[in-house]
Amino acid sequence: MADQTPVPGSQRGLLIGGLREEHAAARGGGDPELARTTTSGKRPFRFGRWFRATGWRHVVGIVTVAFALFPVVFVISSSLNPNGTLTGSNALFSKIGLDAYARILTNPQVPFTTWFGNTLIIAGVTALLTVFLGALAAYAFSRMRFTGRRFGLITIVVVQMFPQMLAVVAIFLVMSAISDWFPAIGLNTHIGLIMVYLGGALGVNTYLMYGYFNTVPASIDEAAKIDGASHARIFFTIILRLVAPILAVVALLSFIFSVNEYVIASALLIDTENQTLAVGLTKLVSNPRYADWAAFSAGAVIAALPVVVLFLYLQKYIVGGLSAGSVK
Repeated sequence: MADQTPVPGSQRGLLIGGLREEHAAARGGGDPELARTTTSGKRPFRFGRWFRATGWRHVVGIVTVAFALFPVVFVISSSLNPNGTLTGSNALFSKIGLDAYARILTNPQVPFTTWFGNTLIIAGVTALLTVFLGALAAYAFSRMRFTGRRFGLITIVVVQMFPQMLAVVAIFLVMSAISDWFPAIGLNTHIGLIMVYLGGALGVNTYLMYGYFNTVPASIDEAAKIDGASHARIFFTIILRLVAPILAVVALLSFIFSVNEYVIASALLIDTENQTLAVGLTKLVSNPRYADWAAFSAGAVIAALPVVVLFLYLQKYIVGGLSAGSVK
């Protein structure tokens, strides 16, 4: 009869550990390193294996970020160059000074603050009206059934295939004709430029918001109708809160477009005091002999600040709305 004397706990642990090491050595073909890996459950770090698995992704990310940030760094370096030229800006931050910022803010021939205010007003009003009108149109296309609905959606897509820049001549002629009857909304007016921006942005933004509105269950509308809510109340109190992420995206894109747009603004805004930053700053470098690239770069840096602030402000709504919607 076999001996059945109980083995103490400590001896039992040593015995089990020895058996595991022998089993690991047998599986590893006698390789001590592989045996230790199998026993501990962790493999030793090897650069080649890590690079093939995830390391190359870090390299691609670093190269992409450097490629994207280089123009920004170059513009900041140029704005700090006291010489006012780009020839000395090849060596980044070789010369640092705030002369360009002082020059563009204090030069009486360059109404930078007026241009900056015009840009904020036009971009802000355009963004708000684009979101409001686009949301109304998207809600109508998404929730209501009417004659011409499908044709209207197809027309929106087809019209957006042609860039707005191709219609600059037609837009100028139309606004010139409007000026004869309604000077307040014709050429050389901010209202006229805002109307042109709205006409170009409503199509693509409406279609973009229409797709997002379709993701909101129609049962929410039906439940609200049972409680006696009208379409207007459903839209303003329920739907707008559920589609807040796409509203933030559309507002941000519309604001950025209005700040950066140059071709149409240069055609419609004639007087210097009515122009935007994109049009006004171009005058600083329009003459190759007297181009003040440092002041132009300084103005570009200042013009980018509202966009950055708006993006940082809306980012939490965009990320928060997307993460909240992913766990419904």
